[in-house]
Amino acid sequence: MEVLSAILPIIIYFLLIVLLVVVIILGIKIIITIDKINEIVDDIRGKVESLNNIFGVINYATDKIGYFSSKVFDTASSLVNKVFGIRSGKDDDDYV
Repeated sequence: MEVLSAILPIIIYFLLIVLLVVVIILGIKIIITIDKINEIVDDIRGKVESLNNIFGVINYATDKIGYFSSKVFDTASSLVNKVFGIRSGKDDDDYV
């Protein structure tokens, strides 16, 4: 029993030292992994910003195309109204 009480603390201290070394190694590996992840996130952020610029140009172009098509449709509809003599005002007969 006395031998066990003398050897057991030594074994526990040895296991605690091994555990501490393992935790330190894992901590270093986690720090390295987080640095790599930060580099990847920064790269992705740059690519997303460039895509945002491209989508901004596409959005501007579609807005201009929509404005142009609206103007063409309005002009065509006013021309059709003039040709067929359709009035855009209200009729007097609508109100009784």
